Amino acid sequence: MQDCTFCKIITGEIPGEILHKDNKVVVFKDINPQGPVHILIVPTKHIESILDLTPEDNEIMGELIYRAKLMAEKLGVSEKGFRLVINTGKNARQAIYHIHAHLIGGRKMTWPPG
Repeated sequence: MQDCTFCKIITGEIPGEILHKDNKVVVFKDINPQGPVHILIVPTKHIESILDLTPEDNEIMGELIYRAKLMAEKLGVSEKGFRLVINTGKNARQAIYHIHAHLIGGRKMTWPPG
């Protein structure tokens, strides 16, 4: 996608603090962190939102969730807990239309969320 910020981070056109990159997912720090740990897990394939997923994307989404688990362990938030969020659409405040999961941890979360 030509104007997608996340696609540009994935290709290196825009700098990002990359923590992990492979052929399926890229992980980088959020520029507006909501906790001591706040990273984004993004598939390398451009998919606008959950509403655009197809059965062919099952493996990609499995990789996204599994990478979140590995990153939570690596960043030291797996033991006490973390939040994994995928915003979908305007009312959920999806700001960039490239599916991504926010992994937020390192602090006690409140419920209900915003």
